[in-house]
Amino acid sequence: MSHSSIRPVAATQDICGEGCVWHPQQNAAFWTDINRGLLHRCSLANGSVETWAFDQPVTAVALTTQEHLLALVLSGRIVLWDSFTHRETDVLFRLPGWPALRCNDARVDPAGVLWFGTMQNNVGPDGSTAQVTEWQGGLYSLAAGGGAKQWQSGFGIVNTLAWSPNGETMYFGDTLANCLYRGTFDSAQSILESREAFFADFSRGLPDGSTIDAEGYLWNCRFGGACIVRIAPDGSIANIIDTPMRNLTTCAFAGGDASTLLFTSAIDTTHPDDSGGSLFSFETGVRGMLSTPLRL
Repeated sequence: MSHSSIRPVAATQDICGEGCVWHPQQNAAFWTDINRGLLHRCSLANGSVETWAFDQPVTAVALTTQEHLLALVLSGRIVLWDSFTHRETDVLFRLPGWPALRCNDARVDPAGVLWFGTMQNNVGPDGSTAQVTEWQGGLYSLAAGGGAKQWQSGFGIVNTLAWSPNGETMYFGDTLANCLYRGTFDSAQSILESREAFFADFSRGLPDGSTIDAEGYLWNCRFGGACIVRIAPDGSIANIIDTPMRNLTTCAFAGGDASTLLFTSAIDTTHPDDSGGSLFSFETGVRGMLSTPLRL
């Protein structure tokens, strides 16, 4: 598919834009720049952008059942943040291995439980990026008011957290292994019951963040691959959306009919003409699944 309908939403020059989510009540997109420790908010009505800085890299954003509160995933902690007062109101989790380890991608399952991944910390105090050389990543769940539970370990970079429309399948991935997995999921009890390779060794880049549409197709951003690939429930490739930026990082559906795909990107310093580092949108022509809020 052509990238002719891709349009820039906010030119924030992110070193590594990530964690985007659409907030329906505010009609705004929230996303982060991991390396600079920033949270952005863009009004989709008028394009205005606000930005807030934190003392740690910010890796993901999740809605909650309280409209004004967001769950922010920072490298070493997960907090509730008030979008009206712009202050942290509660700490839900502290990562024991920080700063050697850090949190990464995060999404909320159909029951309102937050799932997140960890990895070797690759962001320096000055915002520089280092290579990930150790397979220390784990997959966790966190219910508000409860403790975190580790489900699996031994990953390089845990990325992509998504669930099928019926809630019976969970998808997650390991960027370093170039593999997306799927497992049987009990959406009533938030239990992951298995793991098998779902989409592996695709030649265009590495798997980063994903979202899912109402037909059960996974939309996976390919870091270094200059594309988003739409993957059918049987693991076959349905579409490839070519993009003018190489490093696609994560995506989320937005809009009244949930057919607009928002996606973040990282700057590619090896290609001066690369247009990454901004928030973009793309009209998909299909209905997506909107983000589930964390149950407080």
